[in-house]
Amino acid sequence: MEQMYYQNNDGSIAILHADSLEITAIPEESVDLIVTSPPYNLDIAYGRSRDDMPYEEYLRFSTRWLEKALVLMRPDGRMCLNIPLDKNRLGQQSVYADIVSLAKRAGWHYHATIIWNEGNISRRTAWGSFRSARAPFVIAPVEAIAVLYKQDWRKKQRGESDITREEFIEWTNALWTFSGESRKKVGHPTPFPLELPLRCIKLFSFIGDTVLDPFLGSGTTLLACQHLRRKGIGVEIDEAYCALARDRLLSTRP
Repeated sequence: MEQMYYQNNDGSIAILHADSLEITAIPEESVDLIVTSPPYNLDIAYGRSRDDMPYEEYLRFSTRWLEKALVLMRPDGRMCLNIPLDKNRLGQQSVYADIVSLAKRAGWHYHATIIWNEGNISRRTAWGSFRSARAPFVIAPVEAIAVLYKQDWRKKQRGESDITREEFIEWTNALWTFSGESRKKVGHPTPFPLELPLRCIKLFSFIGDTVLDPFLGSGTTLLACQHLRRKGIGVEIDEAYCALARDRLLSTRP
């Protein structure tokens, strides 16, 4: 199934229609930064992707893609992994703690955690036993971005930094507050906002670096790469989402 679905004129932005567990077109040790948000296993209709695995199967899937991603990274490669702290659907699970532990076991090193406050706490509803200690559910209106690296945290400078003084001061505070993205507007069930990859890419990579999103979805990571003069590769298993990502790139091309 692996095929080049889209590539821009200078070859700096590419969409691969492929399974992220089986990609062969990306050379080993060629990626500087991964920015991605894998499926959360919340029984969301993604098209071809299964999102209702038994939790142990989901963890095995996570281990496989984390191991595959590590092989593609340069020794000083980094990853910004957007995942939930926990989940309630299909059973209570400590998703963040479990996946970070799996990543470390797979060979990734831990650097930091950024908490993304989506600012939607006012729209939450009460879960569980309302006004009773019998069985309340505690819900965190935030997500986490685990910052991991392959071997060396100190990165070799192959290009220039484009982050401003103000951005650096603000973004190195590991509480980021900005709104999520509209599913209806984008046409994808779980899009993340452009602000998320923009911040990760400017803070953790240089101009001209290669950025990979192995779960491309609606293509937001590549939009950020296109805007920030990074080389971008997106891998997406669902052809309809490949088309969505391509169309978004073409409609916002400089």
